[in-house]
Amino acid sequence: MIYALAIQKIKDYDKWKEVFDEHGKVRMIKGSKGAIIYRNTNDPKQLVIITKWEDMESAKNFSLSEDLKATMEKAGVIGLPELHYLEEIAKTEY
Repeated sequence: MIYALAIQKIKDYDKWKEVFDEHGKVRMIKGSKGAIIYRNTNDPKQLVIITKWEDMESAKNFSLSEDLKATMEKAGVIGLPELHYLEEIAKTEY
């Protein structure tokens, strides 16, 4: 599995979440296996989104798509997100 970690600023969480949820079917079709959303406790306008992908190609194709750029604009994302691709190498229960 590959994970895409995006750190982004938003104008309004409720509007962002509505658009994010609407875009869920597109993420699924493009290969997403789900997402986790975190909010910075010191800055509620900053989100960290981790999406799970079957492979790097799917993650990058989605992340670089024009559709995603248009969706982020519609959702009120401010500027470009910071993006990192991660692979899980270990897991612990504690």
